[in-house]
Amino acid sequence: MRKGILSLAVLVLGLTACGGNSGTTTSTSPAQSSQKAGKIGVILPDSKSSARWETADHKYLEEAFKAAGIAYDIQNAQNDKTAFQTIADQMITNGATVLMIVNLDSGTGKTVIDKAKSQGVAVIDYDRLTLGGGAAYYVSFDNTKVGQLQGEGLVKCLSDKQAKKPIVAELNGSPTDNNATLFKSGYDGVLKPKYDSGEFVKGPDQSVPEWDNTQAGTIFEQMLTQQPKIAGVLAANDGLGNAAITVLKKNNLNGKVPVTGQDATVQGLQNILAGDQCMTVYKAVKKEADAAAKLAVALAKGEKPTASGKVNDPTSKQDVPAELLEPQAITFDNVKDVVADGYVSKEELCTGDFAKKCTEAGIQ
Repeated sequence: MRKGILSLAVLVLGLTACGGNSGTTTSTSPAQSSQKAGKIGVILPDSKSSARWETADHKYLEEAFKAAGIAYDIQNAQNDKTAFQTIADQMITNGATVLMIVNLDSGTGKTVIDKAKSQGVAVIDYDRLTLGGGAAYYVSFDNTKVGQLQGEGLVKCLSDKQAKKPIVAELNGSPTDNNATLFKSGYDGVLKPKYDSGEFVKGPDQSVPEWDNTQAGTIFEQMLTQQPKIAGVLAANDGLGNAAITVLKKNNLNGKVPVTGQDATVQGLQNILAGDQCMTVYKAVKKEADAAAKLAVALAKGEKPTASGKVNDPTSKQDVPAELLEPQAITFDNVKDVVADGYVSKEELCTGDFAKKCTEAGIQ
């Protein structure tokens, strides 16, 4: 607990509480005493589908709000739709004037946005667009481009292995996540011409509910049973990719069957260093968090910030002001870029047997 400051005869206590698995952080900043700025509430989706939500987004958003001297409350819904709505209600009741949400699905997200709007609370869709939700802003990466990089990465990995008419399995993200739809649109745009020409053979193609890595392992095991000659796996993120790699290891196929990923997690990067994963996509989350925080802080101060772009909501057909950042493909040759950018540290990545691989990859 931090002691507050005495200002204008008002003692403001800054409270910071970290809620372990819940990923909850709250703070009351000096800005609140001036009554010139409101409070920002952030709801993250879970901590299982990808490590990034707690290890990166939570950290970077908190740093940005502290630097701006703004009051904030960051919580994690842990993939519970009821908890997601309850957290939003509590944040609004506790004085949030801006909400930043990563929806669990568009239906739940829209319910929260509608409630917030009715209370005069502005909402920013963070990372995932809430279809039909009508958020004030959307901050994410160019998610179709993410998928294109994955598709192009897999094509190169298969080409490097001189694969002949490889059977490609697609392990897609959650069907309720619009980002997963955009990723698939991107990589299918690369892979479909290969299928149509007969250069590649389209294999099993299945979505993984809620990005659940355990289910992904079961699904991929069934895929491999159905089609034992799978020669490439387009996995939509590093968690799904690792689930596929675990199954491939059981069948002595790891490193022989290229697997993609996304998020540049420590596990994903280690799989690349080991040769079990051919690529991932690095999304500089700090830039995403900083862009979203800048908008949120401006809104909390009663300003009307402008966004550099827009996206069209395919459900409402309305344009949403947006900030879209550029993703980067990562292979063995440039894993060092992710470390140099500070997204992961050498200490956490280059443990045990990976130390030698890190040296080979030029990681300083």
